[in-house]
Amino acid sequence: MKLQEILQQRILVLDGAMGTMIQRHKLTEEDFRGERFKNHSSSLKGNNDLLSITRPDIIKDIHRQYFEAGADIAETNTFSGTTIAQADYHLEEAVYDLNFQSAKIAREVADEFTAREPQKPRFVAGSIGPTNKTASLSPDVNNPGYRAITFDELKVAFKQQIKALAEGGVDLLLFETIIDTLNAKAALFAAQEYFEESGKELPIMVSGTITDASGRTLSGQTTEAFLVSVSHVPLLSIGLNCALGAKALRPYLQVLNEQAPFFVSAYPNAGLPNEFGQYDQGPEEMGAQIEEFLQEGLVNIVGGCCGTTPDHIKVIANLASRYKPREVVLHA
Repeated sequence: MKLQEILQQRILVLDGAMGTMIQRHKLTEEDFRGERFKNHSSSLKGNNDLLSITRPDIIKDIHRQYFEAGADIAETNTFSGTTIAQADYHLEEAVYDLNFQSAKIAREVADEFTAREPQKPRFVAGSIGPTNKTASLSPDVNNPGYRAITFDELKVAFKQQIKALAEGGVDLLLFETIIDTLNAKAALFAAQEYFEESGKELPIMVSGTITDASGRTLSGQTTEAFLVSVSHVPLLSIGLNCALGAKALRPYLQVLNEQAPFFVSAYPNAGLPNEFGQYDQGPEEMGAQIEEFLQEGLVNIVGGCCGTTPDHIKVIANLASRYKPREVVLHA
């Protein structure tokens, strides 16, 4: 059964935080380097995407834990998988392998669970993060007209990542934590270009980030404006993730529910971080807030972002199974 058909029937559950689970392993510089990068010139600790090459056992186990908790969709370990983000570590040459291996690992675990439970097929979403350079914001407060990167440079980088993820076996692409819609447009353009050239088309999820109580993205758009900006592409879903906890996300999801012609997704953080940057919201508390989305019929896909664990996803999955998905009229 196709993903679109399943989404018409039930709410699908996305996995939780990858970084939160990686942190539990208290990894060293040597773990990140592995054999392949042991003589690399710069420090690699903290480059989580690299672990798909150097510690695939850990990444595989995290995917397994989320699927066991009830997730339907796993995100690849590729949030910073562009040449732009990897340039910080001087690892641009590793980008194809990093994305391909991440997709391959997630695919293997997803197929293992689908074979075990054919009535609950598991899917792999290629995670494509926002990059650390933006096309419509200046990094220099004294020079607001300056841009650290161009639209074309972003398009090339996203296309490289998309190609590797697709060839590694992902079922769909997830452009997530979007802070600058122009970056997202470059990613969408790259995807469409890749689809045309390869003859292989994948469903696309788009997920923006409301940065604070103003209700806007970092580049200044309201939820409604963000929706309009990306609606020229026939998306699988549009939604919101990160930055806010579930409670604060709800009014913006209501906007998407009223206006989006696509499926709607939401995967908030486990509340807001404390003064040490840790997330304190437990599974039950977060679940109670997410249940309000479900009761109101606001979502089709739900999961967790920063601070969420398999325990959070287990609670969310149990709740999601009790409610009907948001109704969407699909246009052929």
